[in-house]
Amino acid sequence: MKKPSSRKQGKVSKSIVFSLVFLVLGFILSYSYSNSLLAEPSEENFLSSDFEKEERYREELIEQLERNKTLREEMQVKQEELQNYESSFSDGAEAVSDMATEAEKLRRYVGLMPVEGTGLKIVLEDGEYNGQSANPNNYIVHESHVFQVIHELYISGAEAIAVNGQRIHANSTIICTGPVIEVDGVQYPAPFTIEAIGKPDVLSASFELSGGVLDQLVNDNIVVTMDEGLAIQMPALLSES
Repeated sequence: MKKPSSRKQGKVSKSIVFSLVFLVLGFILSYSYSNSLLAEPSEENFLSSDFEKEERYREELIEQLERNKTLREEMQVKQEELQNYESSFSDGAEAVSDMATEAEKLRRYVGLMPVEGTGLKIVLEDGEYNGQSANPNNYIVHESHVFQVIHELYISGAEAIAVNGQRIHANSTIICTGPVIEVDGVQYPAPFTIEAIGKPDVLSASFELSGGVLDQLVNDNIVVTMDEGLAIQMPALLSES
């Protein structure tokens, strides 16, 4: 039996190699084609993707609407809080304004600040002495007469009072020493001018009441004159003027 020649064996080997090469190449081409089919989106994939996007946008829109609703509710609450604060601030401002007005009235009353305004002036003079009278003191102005006028004026709403230009305050002292009156250590002879800042018509009406202060002064032989509606200025107690 003859052995195959070496030339024939070489041809067989080359055939096998070529067959293997073509087999591998075919496998690679087939694999690449399959991947390309998977990579290309189909119409069905497009439809599915659009639906998912639309659904996602719808969910985001709903979330945003809910968020806007929450923000509107929070804003309404804040507006109500702001209105309440403004209302309380307004009430507080009115209270502070009332307190400031009251404080100013008190400062005017105790004489800590200069004041000016309309009011009236009452002048008290000694009566004409009748020689037949046993007691001449019955015809001169005493501290009790000045006190009567000051007390009545304060009751009638006087904001400030001065005697002969000197401010009267809560602790003022008025003492009669013979023919003169001493106001807080300062002596003044008659006549005595009492000025009061306030509503002139109210002050005068109270002073002239029947059986009131005016009638009592006249009965004590005191000469009384009154001018109302005057512009009056008074310095503060600590002022040097």
